[in-house]
Amino acid sequence: MRNTTKRQVPIKTDQLDRASEILRALAHTLRMRILAFIDKHGSIHVNKIYNTLKLEQSITSQHLRILRQAGLVHTRREGKFIFYSINYEKMGESVDAIRDYLEQIEE
Repeated sequence: MRNTTKRQVPIKTDQLDRASEILRALAHTLRMRILAFIDKHGSIHVNKIYNTLKLEQSITSQHLRILRQAGLVHTRREGKFIFYSINYEKMGESVDAIRDYLEQIEE
């Protein structure tokens, strides 16, 4: 039987806020496809992303903007091309924050 006594759990709201922003960015199948494609190639320019995935350029740009705002991708400009790569450190921090929170509420 689970203990239903409530206890005070110290919540690191700043970490959870950042993690929830990332989860919102990830909560879309197309963005997950884009991230998987970037991950597979390491670093790839935006034209290759939308051409290979057969997406409209404007839709691809909108989704990449959301991923950039959440800090999930790095960008690098070479001439007229913008290259994208995964920010693995940011993803790891978010996973850690969520894991810490879940461990605290389960204690």
